[in-house]
Amino acid sequence: MYGYYIKPLGDFLVALLLLTICSPLIVLICCLLSIQNKGSFLFLQQRPGLKGKPFKIIKFKTMRDEFDYSGNLLPDHERITPLGNIIRKCSLDEVLQLINVLKGEMSIVGPRPLLMKYLSLYDDMQHKRHDVLPGITGWAQVNGRNNLSWEKKFKLDLEYLTKRSLLLDTKILILTFFIVLTRSGVNKEGCQTTTEFKGSSAF
Repeated sequence: MYGYYIKPLGDFLVALLLLTICSPLIVLICCLLSIQNKGSFLFLQQRPGLKGKPFKIIKFKTMRDEFDYSGNLLPDHERITPLGNIIRKCSLDEVLQLINVLKGEMSIVGPRPLLMKYLSLYDDMQHKRHDVLPGITGWAQVNGRNNLSWEKKFKLDLEYLTKRSLLLDTKILILTFFIVLTRSGVNKEGCQTTTEFKGSSAF
């Protein structure tokens, strides 16, 4: 009952409340990023949602679109902007995903939506992370975030599926609040983003 009725209603109400409270900050960040990125402040990317169905995740644009001579994107640490770095460290780049929650594409708490290209690399158990809506924060995020190995992340995602409850979601939200304040585990050591998933055989 919780997952089918209470959680979706709670997600909608919490997302609406947080967007209302954060609206002045969101407008300010949009204006600053528009100036820095010459008009572009949104980052939209296709991610797998419930049952692997694609949706466009909404985030603040924290990196420049800069390419090398071969037309490949430069490494993250060369493209991230000073303002973007601050936004990432404060986890503010995730705020706009509350819009995804209002649209029913995401939940406040759930396994993080990864990249579409990873879908073909998952084993049967890893695919189960798509049995629920992806979340803005999750059990893996409050247990190490980007400093975790892929094996540990998937293990925690599956653990969340079996233990999902109002009590666990509340615990995750409280831990998320403190993690954001301390900015722990935002980036894997030496990287701006987490390492690329290459399949279970790479564990």
